[in-house]
Amino acid sequence: MKKKFIIAFITSFICFTILYSTVLSSLFFDKPVVATDEEPNKIVEIEPEEETKVKNEILFLLMGVDAQNVKKSKGTRSDTMMLTRVNFETGEINILSIPRDTRLAVNGKLDKVNAAHAYGGPELSVETISNFLGIDLEYYVKVDYQIVQDVVNAIGGVEFDVPMNMKYNDPTAKPPLNINLKKGLQVLDGKQAHDLLRFRHNNDYTVGYPDGDVGRIKTQQNFMKELVKQTLKAKNIVKIPSLIKTYYENVETNIPLSLMLKAATSAGKIDVENMTTATVPGVGEYIGNISYYIYDREETNLLVQEMFGDYLLD
Repeated sequence: MKKKFIIAFITSFICFTILYSTVLSSLFFDKPVVATDEEPNKIVEIEPEEETKVKNEILFLLMGVDAQNVKKSKGTRSDTMMLTRVNFETGEINILSIPRDTRLAVNGKLDKVNAAHAYGGPELSVETISNFLGIDLEYYVKVDYQIVQDVVNAIGGVEFDVPMNMKYNDPTAKPPLNINLKKGLQVLDGKQAHDLLRFRHNNDYTVGYPDGDVGRIKTQQNFMKELVKQTLKAKNIVKIPSLIKTYYENVETNIPLSLMLKAATSAGKIDVENMTTATVPGVGEYIGNISYYIYDREETNLLVQEMFGDYLLD
């Protein structure tokens, strides 16, 4: 059975649209001006457009797709879904991971949530999560796994404490998998970071996360924090050109450029210690011969109220 990959990080938005838009805005948008009909030669400042439901915030669905190229991911399933809230003023970040096997109403029938992207792309994925959590959700950011390798290599690696020995081989995967990581603190290069995020268990199932995808999500979230922390270091400012290239090659989003630029002022406020992460509460369960993640409605509602209360629909 073909193994799915895992991408679980928010760098695509934080490190590119926030940190690097700071530089872009200083280069190209430092003096936003417009000429009026009455005074065509007069320079006036453009007032920023308010595009968010909550002032100085954005809520979006971050998706990692099971494809080698995000531009050619139509018809594929998403492998990661993270509802993400970023406050531009405080730098606070809330992230709620939705396990890919969560059993939800997708396109009119009960299915795994990751099928939404295969049926209707990011638009149906956003609609499915909006309906599931009862929130006002409009924006998405979609990435492929190549961005992990490119970003990690661009910043010279990420120091991370690998939770267990990870060894797995699958020559039929695209690209083929050859995972071989040792437990312990080490600097991971791009391929090793990618392998960390894809690992579920070894070939004979004797080593793996005892709590399945929930345990793997915890590793993803911990890695994400380290990746953000290390990418935002001052020394990585010089890596901006290559990182921007990586962003545009491996990211698809419907977030308007004006809103991305609005986020620029929060670059210095991002603090991983001010990042709250959680996973939709629930348990794994077989229905027939299919494995699902069955969410707990009451606990989920409480968590959504706590993390995203301002976005609840009436």
